[in-house]
Amino acid sequence: MSLRITQFYSADTLMSDLICERYDLLLVITRFGIPLGFGDQTIREVCEENNVHVETLIAVVNTIVSHNTKPSQELLASLSPMALVDFLKRSHHYFLDYRLPKLLVHLRRAIEGGPEEIVFLINKFFDQYVAEVHKHMGYEDKNVFPYVRALVDGTQKRGAGAYNIDIFSRRHDKVEARIGELKNILIKYFPDGSGYELTSVLHELFSAEDDLATHNFVEDFLFVPLIRSMEQKQNS
Repeated sequence: MSLRITQFYSADTLMSDLICERYDLLLVITRFGIPLGFGDQTIREVCEENNVHVETLIAVVNTIVSHNTKPSQELLASLSPMALVDFLKRSHHYFLDYRLPKLLVHLRRAIEGGPEEIVFLINKFFDQYVAEVHKHMGYEDKNVFPYVRALVDGTQKRGAGAYNIDIFSRRHDKVEARIGELKNILIKYFPDGSGYELTSVLHELFSAEDDLATHNFVEDFLFVPLIRSMEQKQNS
């Protein structure tokens, strides 16, 4: 097992070095719309080639790596709000249209033939979990992201009763926590004869939970502060 050392990355870091040192960031790079095959290019070169805002990508990467909860005003001023919105939209697409459907297929295959009442309970909890994720991300897609677009364009209404990012922040629940009960049922109560298939699904559940937690962390500690800063500037 390699020792993971926290370090900050810059635009001059080789993209391949970033991925090899922190393979968990591969999904982050993909959600910026960057394909593999970047050779020995730096992060800046890869971003320029793919029309990605380099400062925003670097900020997301370093926020995840360092778990920074207090971004500086200088950092926030360097970001592109729409680049961050595009990143979050792609993240939603990944979870809703790829990861969760794939996980459902693997889960049902793993529990097939198990005790009927436990299988029913597992399917129920998973369906509820997926519904929560859809509700959580659907709200952002329909309300928050259009609001940010209007804010950037200067067409957002102001004054008492107008929408603001604090409304989103107050209702931004930690949807990844809902998967805990499902994991507990699988770990404690499902009799697994073969071992590999179910433990593989459990590993996927833990990984999906971590991925969602990281997604929410970026929203809470980079996206929300950025939009709040924009609101303050426009209202001053």
